[in-house]
Amino acid sequence: MQVEAGSVADSYRVERPTRRIFRNETLLVLGLSLGASGVSALISFVGSVTKPGGLKEQAATLNASAAPGRPWLDLAWQLFGIASALVPVVLVAHFLLREGASLRTLGFDRMRPWPDLGRGAAIAAAIGSTGIAFYLTVRGLGANLTVVPEALPDVWWKYPVLVLSALQNAVLEEVIVVGYLLRRLGQLGWTPGTALAASSVLRGSYHLYQGIGGFLGNMVMGVVFAFLYRRWGRVGPLVVAHSLLDIGAFVGYALLAGKVGWLPTA
Repeated sequence: MQVEAGSVADSYRVERPTRRIFRNETLLVLGLSLGASGVSALISFVGSVTKPGGLKEQAATLNASAAPGRPWLDLAWQLFGIASALVPVVLVAHFLLREGASLRTLGFDRMRPWPDLGRGAAIAAAIGSTGIAFYLTVRGLGANLTVVPEALPDVWWKYPVLVLSALQNAVLEEVIVVGYLLRRLGQLGWTPGTALAASSVLRGSYHLYQGIGGFLGNMVMGVVFAFLYRRWGRVGPLVVAHSLLDIGAFVGYALLAGKVGWLPTA
């Protein structure tokens, strides 16, 4: 049965999805985005641990050049990759509209910009320092690969692309893994604790390509983010925090790699 929903859009038809539809939608979104990334990361991890030598002798490279030696073509590929990675977020927005909701339901909007910025900055400050220490520790123990946050050429668009890549990661992960997934699992009858665990394990899974440390560190971060989302009812602060963390990692590495002794390089 369909009913009109003027609050969503003047002529938009709102559906009453069944639990089966919710389940299929969730699997579709994850299969097109971070669920598939989790499987890819697992395969990558298995390949890493079966190679001779320790994990810390291997490298996981992010934001690499897609067309070496051809800067304008490389830029086109970078922008295409960023834009296409956000398509699942648009799909989530579509599914929410079908049930009479929207991304605003998840707290992804501009209704509370300053509280979101303040809370996000506080989260990033708290997690950033402990995250660096944790990464250096687990890498030293041989439980993590050397993470190379960027390997782009020194061209004028390097830093803007790194910032855009950080924003893309933040929007994709927080909207889908926290806001959308927790909402859908709740609608499917999962308990709050089980849904939180699933969200956190998923976050850890697609970081498994970094090693055991990447999996465990991001799973703990997932628990914290899911708890804060439930407390505030908004993914906005989480998107801000994640953006700041990734901008710091990507841009910071580009500026400091090879210049400070404590930062591992490939």
